[in-house]
Amino acid sequence: MHIHYSSIYNINAYVSQLTLFTTYGYIYCKVFLTSLREAALSWFTRLPPGSIDLFITLKAKFVAQFATSKPHQMTSVALVNIQQEKEESLKAFMARFGQVTLSIRGLLPEVAMAYLITALRPELFADSLAM
Repeated sequence: MHIHYSSIYNINAYVSQLTLFTTYGYIYCKVFLTSLREAALSWFTRLPPGSIDLFITLKAKFVAQFATSKPHQMTSVALVNIQQEKEESLKAFMARFGQVTLSIRGLLPEVAMAYLITALRPELFADSLAM
């Protein structure tokens, strides 16, 4: 099991998976080391000896260390920066716009449509409709 160090959700997945096999916290700490890579492994090996007494302590230190690495949730404001490029087809633009809208949790269709109307190049949209 490989845990990517940038997400608290992966720590929760780690605990959930390990709970299937044991409920001993000290084992969580020992096995946790084997799931770390790169920066997270380097951080873990630099912890002072005896500084971790419980897995909850390790988890708290880990989350505090890597909290800024957590991916940020996109909002509808991200749609402001999307514009149809000069040579971009309507089909290509709609695919790109659709990808971004799918990554925005709770996006209202009315909001997406409002951004879409301002993002399209009017002449290309009219030409595409005419075809």
